[in-house]
Amino acid sequence: MIASEGKIILIPLLLITLAAFWFQHSYQSAWLYRINWVLVVLFLFCLYFFRIPVRVMSSNHDQFISPADGKVVQIIPVNDPDLGEVKQISIFLSVFNVHQQWIPLSGKVLSKKVIHGKYLAAFNHKASLDNEQTWTVLEDTQGNSYKIKQIAGLIARRVINHLEADLEVTRGGKLGFIRFGSRVDILIPDNFLVSVNIGDRIKGGETIIGQFK
Repeated sequence: MIASEGKIILIPLLLITLAAFWFQHSYQSAWLYRINWVLVVLFLFCLYFFRIPVRVMSSNHDQFISPADGKVVQIIPVNDPDLGEVKQISIFLSVFNVHQQWIPLSGKVLSKKVIHGKYLAAFNHKASLDNEQTWTVLEDTQGNSYKIKQIAGLIARRVINHLEADLEVTRGGKLGFIRFGSRVDILIPDNFLVSVNIGDRIKGGETIIGQFK
């Protein structure tokens, strides 16, 4: 399955590629031939980037599933303006990861905020503070609050978030999408038992991040 967020890139790219092949066939140009294959490779890469694989969630609805694919690069205590003293789990997404974000637990959206900022490389830990990002504060069905931060990177400059305040959400549902390399932070309070470690490679919608005590 291909993410709907990719259509704005895939459809024009496909039309340009088809037009380039038509011109190459008409004029038999060697340099157009080389450009055509560059366009084909680029189109195939974009198809791969915007893929949405089938993910199998655990049947335990209290388990907090990862909102994103990637590598766990940081687990630190931070002071958050919305949640206070929390633990931050940072996930780095390379261009080869799936870039959709999933809802970790069923519940509702408390608030959403867009923070304008820089476009540092997403593996830089300063990106969590300085980069353009979207904050979503959610509450599960037991009243536990947590935050998901979708963070733009050096290449990824388009954060898409499909949620709004007061919206009821379902575990495994679609949270949003970030176009190209980026970062996702999870902010959870002290009553959360973390089950991942720095360096772990995780799958959005599938890997268990932990569980509220």
